[in-house]
Amino acid sequence: MVKCKDLTPRSRKVGIVVHVVSKEEPKGVRSKRDRVAHQMSEAIVGDDTGVVLMTLWDENVEKISSGKTYLLTNGYITLFRGTMRLNIGKYGEIKEVEKAFEVDAKNNLSEKLHAEPRRASDYDRFSSGSFWPDH
Repeated sequence: MVKCKDLTPRSRKVGIVVHVVSKEEPKGVRSKRDRVAHQMSEAIVGDDTGVVLMTLWDENVEKISSGKTYLLTNGYITLFRGTMRLNIGKYGEIKEVEKAFEVDAKNNLSEKLHAEPRRASDYDRFSSGSFWPDH
């Protein structure tokens, strides 16, 4: 189990107990990959060490409600426009728990910008450039 303050852009297999501070209304979005319509919502969740934005997709949108506390297992962090987002993912689970604590909303981890790693291209495999024929 980790605390919000311990989350990093590389966090994987996250186990955390979070309280939902707020949740926006779901909206319909289209996937850039397959152009399929999805439901998406974002929620501010946190614990006594800070808060982070949680992105919810499709069936997970309805699994959480404002004002309730949840145990997330096997979650992960992604960067969206340089800011951290907590995700449930297809291997993660979230369930409601009875636990009370004060949320530290002043330490918003999603307000801090992080450098996004450059995506590798097909050409990165050929670092010397010697693969390409001379003309």
